Amino acid sequence: MKHPGKDFLSKREKELLISQHSCEHEKKYADRVKSIILLNEGWSYEQIAKVLLIDHKTIRRNYAIYITEGIDILLTMNYSGKTSLLSLSQQKELQVHLENNIYMASSEISEYVKKRYQIKYSTKGMTAFLHRLGFIYKKPKLVPGKANKESQQAFIEKYKELKRNLNLDDKILFMDGVHPQHNSKPAYGWFRKGKKAQIRSNTGRKRININGVLDAENSEVIVHEDEAINAQSTIKLLKKVEEKYLKANTITIICDNARYYRSKLLFEYIKSSKINLEFLPPYAPNLNLIERLWRFMNKKVRDNKYYESFDIFKNTILKFFDNIKIYKKDLESLLVDDFEIIDSQTQVH
Repeated sequence: MKHPGKDFLSKREKELLISQHSCEHEKKYADRVKSIILLNEGWSYEQIAKVLLIDHKTIRRNYAIYITEGIDILLTMNYSGKTSLLSLSQQKELQVHLENNIYMASSEISEYVKKRYQIKYSTKGMTAFLHRLGFIYKKPKLVPGKANKESQQAFIEKYKELKRNLNLDDKILFMDGVHPQHNSKPAYGWFRKGKKAQIRSNTGRKRININGVLDAENSEVIVHEDEAINAQSTIKLLKKVEEKYLKANTITIICDNARYYRSKLLFEYIKSSKINLEFLPPYAPNLNLIERLWRFMNKKVRDNKYYESFDIFKNTILKFFDNIKIYKKDLESLLVDDFEIIDSQTQVH
């Protein structure tokens, strides 16, 4: 096959191939990607073959498959013991199926493919094939089972409208409560191989009750710690908010549907204040940016950390919020309003 000439790849194609190569763990598949990249740089078939220690005919075949069939076919050759593979349309259909159905093992997917397409994959071959399709084996996170996709999208549109109409000095804030319990919080970490990964724990159940308001635009937070989070403690928090933003004519606070946020006492208070509450759709914690702050707080002061006494634990948590400015750079990238919509319709096999 004639050499395609230098720079036959588009900028986007080149970026995708480089990205694919950087995450490829198996040498033979990495070499296939590399051969296309080097051809694009103007290297000859023979030069590439010499560097990669493979036959130049293999390089020519890699290029031919890439041009006619695409990267998916190039990187799925020889996964099963047969020459027949899923066609591009079958691969796309399988991708949609896997995005909507969770399988616990690759062997189960092999069974599905055999039944659906009459094509046999070994367990190892299917695992490699799934990586080619962009799937990885990981632990899912829990999401509300009653989350409504349409109501979440409607809220996001409303939020965008609020931002567009925001006047100078006015604020949009996010409010929520958090209850850190005085106990160790195990998390992933690096431990010496062969040694048990252990962390001391406490037997008590004491916790801190913190109600907070986040200014995501400036990565600032106002918190109020109390015996309990209720209407009275929420009003104390809102008074702090009004003192903080004296120049604002309107302060819009986004919050969930907790009972104390919907209490008559709280509604009576905000009637004569500059605060307006906007309630999130039910089962949509993903739309409350302050939830990300709580997770960040756990990562910094709770994950894999043991505190001997409740007082030390409590002071460490509160000190985190007092010194929030030292994390400004981290929070600027964390607290962007790129909301992810929860879809609770995925089924587990």
